[in-house]
Amino acid sequence: MSLFRKMKQRAFSEFIDIIEWTDDTADTMIWRFPRHKAEIKNGAQLTVRETQVAVLVNEGQFADVYQPGRYELTTSNMPILTTLKGWKYGFNSPFKVDVYFVNTKQFLNLRWGTANPIMMRDPEFGPIRMRAFGSYCFRVEPDPIKFIRNVAGTDGNFTTESISEQLRNFVITKFTDYLAESKIAALDLAANLNEFSSELTIALKYDFSEYGIELTKFLIENISLPEAVEEALDKRTSMGVIGNMTTYTQMQFADSLKDAANNPAGGGNLAGDAMGAGIGLAMAGKMAQDMVGPQGGQPHNPAASAPQQGTPPPMPQQTMYHVAVEGVQQGPFPQTQLQQMVQQGQLTPDTLVWTQGMAGWEAAKSVPSLSQLFGAVPPPL
Repeated sequence: MSLFRKMKQRAFSEFIDIIEWTDDTADTMIWRFPRHKAEIKNGAQLTVRETQVAVLVNEGQFADVYQPGRYELTTSNMPILTTLKGWKYGFNSPFKVDVYFVNTKQFLNLRWGTANPIMMRDPEFGPIRMRAFGSYCFRVEPDPIKFIRNVAGTDGNFTTESISEQLRNFVITKFTDYLAESKIAALDLAANLNEFSSELTIALKYDFSEYGIELTKFLIENISLPEAVEEALDKRTSMGVIGNMTTYTQMQFADSLKDAANNPAGGGNLAGDAMGAGIGLAMAGKMAQDMVGPQGGQPHNPAASAPQQGTPPPMPQQTMYHVAVEGVQQGPFPQTQLQQMVQQGQLTPDTLVWTQGMAGWEAAKSVPSLSQLFGAVPPPL
């Protein structure tokens, strides 16, 4: 091979003939064609695939933009670059220019969430902390120059990770402000997630557009309360399902007596079994009488229920106490139920209680009628 032919082959090897980008990633937004020191040959083939846009940049100045298709780079289809280069009569020599490929596809399922709880004033619970998380989708606007100029700059391999943190800040700021202005109760937020998502999509479009990005979808997947508040709500719900706590306690107590009477561990003591069954039946009868009430109808034996001479007056009503359990008001409970709560560890000497006639909430140990309950608790086994 002659020396001239070798020099010619080396020169042409430094010319770029085909310019294209085959994207094998899921998060690349901008990719710069690796020109290095090589030059683009006159008449080189530029291939722009679907969901791509190619941008020519000459020494920091934006030149021609190419939509999907196949192009032969000549002065006839590079009008802006031709003007920047000052090619008045065309050219035959190779040229140097940066080629940026911009991915215009829709980027899906980018996650967002509150790093710290949001302090809110709820109309039902008062001051409360809430967390939220969700996802959003976006794509680069049809004109990619704004995105390259304001965000990517000269980065030759720009990914969604490079901008996701800034977009997440937009989302959380707008979401917090919108949630506070809505003044919707915490228990009603789940019924408004779809409305929140739609309206925040509109509210965030301008912030994203300033960076040359189009927000296509914004979703709020969950708004949650602190774990302690959720536990308190579960207890309140359980109490609502139970209904009358006094009647429920009497039923539980009667069932426990019947179970004790039917327990084989009693040693087969006929007298004890009979006494246990009798107490259980008596309690069941008393419970049924309490559940029927004075307006529940006539008793089965009118003669037995008629007032008799020399009978003692009715027992005075028990004092009912309200109890504050983990910041949630519960009750009222009779003193017998409070004794069971002490045994179960639900009522402690420092638990706040209140009943009619008290000026305010006080610790249970400070109430004379309740302080004796804590001395009667048996030691642990």
